[in-house]
Amino acid sequence: MSEALPRVSIGIPVYNGEAFLRDCLDSLLNQTFSDFELVISDNASTDSTEAICREYAARDGRIRYYRNEQNIGPIVNFDRVFRLARGEYFKWAAHDDVCAPEWLERCVTVLDQNPQVSLCYTQMCVINPDGEILDHYHYDIHADEPNRAKRFRNLMCVDHRRHSAIEIFGLMRREMMLKIPPQGKYARGDSVFLARVALFGKFHEIPEFLFFNREHGNRSSRVASITIRSQTQVSKWLGVGPLPPTEWFDPAKLGKLTFPEWNLVREYASSVNLLPLSFSERLACYGAVGYWFIRHIPKLVRDLLIAGELILRAALRGGSNRKLASS
Repeated sequence: MSEALPRVSIGIPVYNGEAFLRDCLDSLLNQTFSDFELVISDNASTDSTEAICREYAARDGRIRYYRNEQNIGPIVNFDRVFRLARGEYFKWAAHDDVCAPEWLERCVTVLDQNPQVSLCYTQMCVINPDGEILDHYHYDIHADEPNRAKRFRNLMCVDHRRHSAIEIFGLMRREMMLKIPPQGKYARGDSVFLARVALFGKFHEIPEFLFFNREHGNRSSRVASITIRSQTQVSKWLGVGPLPPTEWFDPAKLGKLTFPEWNLVREYASSVNLLPLSFSERLACYGAVGYWFIRHIPKLVRDLLIAGELILRAALRGGSNRKLASS
């Protein structure tokens, strides 16, 4: 007989997560909805992450543990846990976050009863390293809007200074996710992914604080920009752009010109072709991209100014070197 597949897959991409991993695993294994598998991809951790994972896997058969021979980067590892999943529904889980016991049961019920919902999540509390509540987070993204183009626009135009993109850790339909490209190796790749999910269906927020997002000093969102963009005068006046920088997501981009805001234009525009749309829907979605473009003109100009300064500096250095060589 073939093995029965789990209803839900939960994927945990982790690297050196020993400080908070046990709390995360305990919260997931104690869910009131138990028909799930827990897929862990260890990105060649150098601390006790492997030992912790193997200890838990030996105790609970729902855990499938994989260890990469070398670090494949955070975004590729994020996608790997999804590619290994087998459930009808899928959830990403960060190794430092915690879910209340009812989280999964509440979200599964919503997706089971509402086929038009593509993603379900709950409200969130921010906790400190000791698990104490610091804040009750809420930012309405209006993703329950029935109009597809309006949902798409709302997800594109969130205020990134206030929006934590917690929806990426919600419960989604795996069949739908297979139709969406993996998260890109660039800043705001999670926001682009969520905008694409919004094209497929509405989001549903459960009005209960059942998700606990941990605030600590080693979070990726705290990674400072140390790239060539940050060394320009323009960036000192106008800022460097979204963090973490592109090089954090894709080391191959280190020392190269990047245009993070222009990249987002391209990614949002390409999203419109992911599923069949009527002419009017497609036109409305491209209109939403145009609306985003107009709102972000200052940031798009900043990309060009930073690139212009870097090109000018390189040209001046080249001219100086030629003068030295001829003297």
